Amino acid sequence: MTVGLCVSWGFNNVAIKLAIHDIPPLIQSASRSAIAAILVGAWTQARGIPLFKRDGTLAAGVAAGILFALEFLLIYRGLVWTTATRGVLFLYLAPFFVVIGSRWLIPGDRFHLSQWLGLLLSFAGIVIAFGVPAPASDPRQALGDIMLAGAAAAWAATTLLIKASPLNRVSAEKTLLYQLAVSAPLLGIGALVFGEHVDAMPSALALGTFAYQTFWVVSVTFVVWFALIVRYSAARLSAFTFLAPLCGVTAGHLVLNEPLTPRFAIAVVLVAAGLVLVNRLR
Repeated sequence: MTVGLCVSWGFNNVAIKLAIHDIPPLIQSASRSAIAAILVGAWTQARGIPLFKRDGTLAAGVAAGILFALEFLLIYRGLVWTTATRGVLFLYLAPFFVVIGSRWLIPGDRFHLSQWLGLLLSFAGIVIAFGVPAPASDPRQALGDIMLAGAAAAWAATTLLIKASPLNRVSAEKTLLYQLAVSAPLLGIGALVFGEHVDAMPSALALGTFAYQTFWVVSVTFVVWFALIVRYSAARLSAFTFLAPLCGVTAGHLVLNEPLTPRFAIAVVLVAAGLVLVNRLR
């Protein structure tokens, strides 16, 4: 299931690229959070999933929503100053943050030596696929790199919070609704602060790719992801996300006709070998 999620997220990267000329990034993110909140809320009502009972999750849910908004704000604005290639490398520090945090916050979810080697091997595959970043040539580029590393930390913190807080006792739908309801207004404010606006009616292609993000990626795959986090090892699941940027490269080749290089095949082998080490039984 996690591999399927990574494929969906890889195509989501292409969907954002195709829509971004008509719908600016923070407007995309705020809008999809708001619409997905309505969809997930309707689903919970149809399924009879309780949302408003007192269960001690309010503080953790609001914190998760703030982290969710912060992650996307840092990603989208950080990419204004740094390159997409550098952004991928800094963003995918997140699995390392999850493994380090799990050591203290989640008893029994610790990596041993071979799993650490697997994690490093998978990250090496990402480095080979996207290239080793040169030192920042501009102070703004360094700031963009820091923002993407901050986004990785926010992503990891959200994962650990869900695993270690009372959110692990409620439905994945409620966990997601907290994040959507809190992030939508925060991202909307961010769009206003940074002066984003839609100048004309978006094209059919932009609306179609936005619908893919909203109806499938946010409303469905995020619910599945949060359900998996509660049930399985957060550290091992996070390691699987190294597949997402490789799926994004593949999606770019299939949809946008972007070239694939021989380095990509080596990267796939390294990431797969690393995941085998991470998930091998002791």
